[in-house]
Amino acid sequence: MAGTSTRHDELGHDSLHHGHGHSHDHGPATPASRRLRWIIAAVLVPFAVAVVAGMVLLWPGRLPAHASTGIGFDQPTVSGTVTGTKTVVCGGGATSDPAAQAAPSGQAGQGACTLVTVLVTSGKDSGKSVQQTLTPDQTAVYSAGEKVVLDYSPTAPASLQYSIGDADRTLPLAVLAGVFALAVVLVGRLRGLAALVALTISFAVLSLFVLPAILKGEDPLTVAVVGGGAIMLIALYLCHGLSARTSVAVIGTLTSLALIGFLGKEFIGLTHLTGNTSDETALVHSLYAGIKLPGLLLAGVIIGSLGVLNDVTVTQASSVWELRAADPSMGARALYRAGIRIGRDHIASTVNTLVMAYAGAALPLMLLFSIANRGVWTVATSEIVAEEIVRTLVGSIGLIASVPLTTGLAALVASRDGRRPERTLPRPRVSSEAADGRARHRHRR
Repeated sequence: MAGTSTRHDELGHDSLHHGHGHSHDHGPATPASRRLRWIIAAVLVPFAVAVVAGMVLLWPGRLPAHASTGIGFDQPTVSGTVTGTKTVVCGGGATSDPAAQAAPSGQAGQGACTLVTVLVTSGKDSGKSVQQTLTPDQTAVYSAGEKVVLDYSPTAPASLQYSIGDADRTLPLAVLAGVFALAVVLVGRLRGLAALVALTISFAVLSLFVLPAILKGEDPLTVAVVGGGAIMLIALYLCHGLSARTSVAVIGTLTSLALIGFLGKEFIGLTHLTGNTSDETALVHSLYAGIKLPGLLLAGVIIGSLGVLNDVTVTQASSVWELRAADPSMGARALYRAGIRIGRDHIASTVNTLVMAYAGAALPLMLLFSIANRGVWTVATSEIVAEEIVRTLVGSIGLIASVPLTTGLAALVASRDGRRPERTLPRPRVSSEAADGRARHRHRR
């Protein structure tokens, strides 16, 4: 009897551990479990259909021509290699030839400039050498053999058509990305590989749909919701499989994103944030005047919160299922209590991580305001700082709300997931006289 009950417990544990995709191997699900699955499907299937329909309707296609600002921000680029540098005298001279201004040896001083010679390695002028004089206030330092990116202005005079735009970081970034991918696959194995595929698809959705649709003039909030929904569905189901556990995490993320969107829209309006607080947003708005900057700010809040939300909801759902697997007798209330204790520890560290991430991104801004002759509250309520405060607090509120929402739903579903754990049959009660008789019999044997 004991061996039979042990075998039943092992089967129950296996059915829970392997998830919903394999629950049919141990018999049909109970009606309660089937009913909950239908409820989950009733929520997620319309949402998935709406996401697909939204992407079809909002697909940007060809972008409209942007306004001309005369800054050449989108001018073509070519690659080049620095072949030599020398110190030259800054300032005008009788000749316009930079090489004629070369300073004698040892004359480098505070007013010295750097003459950089670059070999063009791509484009129609590949093999041509060009020169550019860098002034002392230009912080970039180049050396022979370094790869650079050259801006090409076909309408400029021949001597000014090429200028150094930036360092070429292709190789070191590719090496770093390769090390990252290798680490993910070595540790995560097939699931790590799936995560890399999901990451690639996420960037594709951002690059091919979200950004072009916003530039085309679509409502940034609608685009962010549709694009974020697509990223969420693809990333979660691809990395964690098609199961009730993953579906619970998706619903928790979806609900929390809706809360973030609502709070973000309300408080961006209440605090009168324009979204035009950086050179980048001003430049984008000058190129595409139809973009709604407050909506762009809200879209950034939603997209920025998506990754952290996925982490929290998946962790909470997985924790509840593991608790259920460890103790199949736990009901929904016990699972919720145990899961929420895990969630409190998780949320305490994650909120701090979110705030520090925003603070790190805005560190130069914080340094600037730390030396400003203004009060702390005045600085905090200025638009450029208030924007980060609203972004951080709205995202954190959605993050906090995701813990009880996901944990409660996971506890409800996990407690009714698959076959109910089979309990050991109770042993018949034996009287004390019969027990004594059996003991004497064993003693005589």
